[in-house]
Amino acid sequence: MSLSNADLSELLALASGQETGTKHKALRRAAGRALIWPEEAAEILATGRELTVLPGVGPYLARRIGDWLADPPEVPVPPPLRRGFLTMAIARSVVEAHPEWMPRADLQMHTDETDGSVSLKTMVEACRELGHELIAITDHSQALRITNGMDEARLARQGAAIRRINARGEAPLVLRGIEMNLTPEGEGDMEPSSLRSLDLVLGAFHSKLRVEGDQTQRYLKALRNPHIHVLAHPRGRVFNFRTGLDADWERVFAEAERQGKALEIDATVMRQDLDVELLMEAKRYDVRFTIGSDAHHPNELHYLTLGAAAAILAGIPRERILNFRGAAGWPVSQPVPA
Repeated sequence: MSLSNADLSELLALASGQETGTKHKALRRAAGRALIWPEEAAEILATGRELTVLPGVGPYLARRIGDWLADPPEVPVPPPLRRGFLTMAIARSVVEAHPEWMPRADLQMHTDETDGSVSLKTMVEACRELGHELIAITDHSQALRITNGMDEARLARQGAAIRRINARGEAPLVLRGIEMNLTPEGEGDMEPSSLRSLDLVLGAFHSKLRVEGDQTQRYLKALRNPHIHVLAHPRGRVFNFRTGLDADWERVFAEAERQGKALEIDATVMRQDLDVELLMEAKRYDVRFTIGSDAHHPNELHYLTLGAAAAILAGIPRERILNFRGAAGWPVSQPVPA
């Protein structure tokens, strides 16, 4: 029996609970890093290479992982905190088998205007190097102060900078967007007048994400907010940190269909929200989807592959994913069509 990277991720997470101090931290961190290893660890050993070629794997972790691969233990089903996460190794193989599914559009990313690591110019250039045709800059809105969220004036200045970039006529076409914070009542934190000229408004919950119990009404109120186009990372889950919110998802997806709102497949490795299981439920409804890397640094733009793989595995029709419209099919500075 060969252990997959997903198996190793779970074993690392379990092992972290048996350690303290630096070993606990190293194993816990490695459990998340295992999701983004570009190759299966077992294949690396099989080809005579050292496991230390994997990101974040030093001699100590290489020995632990090597022992498991040499004598595979039984791997339990992950708890909800870590369940339903794809690995990059699997995602790459899925998308490589369906090359028409590799998106050339990325509909969520962040710059140093809020909590991203690089400037607007640098992020656009990185996307150009990847061959992207279309991207959306979706920095955070003002209520999320921990991210240095933007107020209306800063949003307008960023919009002017994006218009200057687009005026050059070079790919990618840059959409003016925002990830607007939503209260549990579904209300946004920006003046509606500041949102009307945007190409894409994501609405996302960032507070009270550990609340237990049915949160269906919270989602219904958010989807009825007339100023958002997309419900972003709907559950608010984070790998090995937070399971996110629970709801009657059939009612949520039905409301998204009624309101003409899209649902995001947030492809950042630690979110993967919605996951394959929920996407399979969502596809039964006539809703559209977006895929966003949620990149905060150019090194994270490749996460887009995880979102594409999730859509493929869930059987989402390609035409229902807004990323595949292409630059020519996107009405810049107009509301997203229903």
